[in-house]
Amino acid sequence: MIELKRLNAFVTVVEAGSITRAAELLFIQQPPLTRLLQGLEQEFGVPLLQRLPRGVITTEAGEVLLQEARAVLARAAQLTAAMHRAAQGEQGRVRIGFTSSAALHTFVPALLRRYREIYPAVSTQLEESGSGELLASVVAGELDVAFVRMRVKDMPELEMEKVLEEPMWVAVPAGHRLAAQTTGQPLKLEELSNEPFVLYRRRAGQGLYDAILAAYVRAGFSPHIVQEAPRLTSCLSLVGAGLGISIVPESMTRLGGDGVVFLPLDAATQLSAPLYLARREDSHSSAIINTFCQLVKSQLKAD
Repeated sequence: MIELKRLNAFVTVVEAGSITRAAELLFIQQPPLTRLLQGLEQEFGVPLLQRLPRGVITTEAGEVLLQEARAVLARAAQLTAAMHRAAQGEQGRVRIGFTSSAALHTFVPALLRRYREIYPAVSTQLEESGSGELLASVVAGELDVAFVRMRVKDMPELEMEKVLEEPMWVAVPAGHRLAAQTTGQPLKLEELSNEPFVLYRRRAGQGLYDAILAAYVRAGFSPHIVQEAPRLTSCLSLVGAGLGISIVPESMTRLGGDGVVFLPLDAATQLSAPLYLARREDSHSSAIINTFCQLVKSQLKAD
């Protein structure tokens, strides 16, 4: 296999037009450089240079080697640069998970857009799922980071940081009595005590599920759950179909939906939807994950 330094020496000799001048440029003695060129010719079995009274020129075979050597050296330089960019977290791939409600919040799309602008050489692999599934994927190494709605204490492999917190809203069918409210006053949880309730499955959204039930307990009653759905988006479809009402993060109101009206919830309910960024505890050696998490922090400060 031809060494890169031998190809570089050959190209330098041709471009300098002189073995003596090339030796000076390469900071080596002329005899070793001459032996290197002779070794190349012996290896290929053809003459590569024609010696002139003053300097050298390429033979036909040497001209072909010159073009190929330049291409190989350029590719090697690109490879070295790519390795440096990867070491700085500026090239490679990052696998990002998020819940459906996180994707609808303005912060996440804006963050991904800015990340792609700053690091165009990094490919982003996106996956949408429930918080539980996303966290399991991060632990298993299938995802690098994930935006989730719950903090867990039984996964010591994870490091979680709160990104933001948003209020919860009530979603009701368009023909519902509450949809006709014109007072503009936020709803109290007590006003929903007798309403049929559509909730997403705990396995899919454990954090929000538990927070909603806890709020009902604080209010002194239990929700009348008539249907559980696999995703928040499914909940809104069921609400639009008239099966009942639901409580969702404010970002879900951007989704809209036929037959669904969104109403603010009284702050006294102490119901909010946090958003966390999860990564593995042992991921700090990854430059690409570090740069992504640093951008999350800088985006929060900018907002």
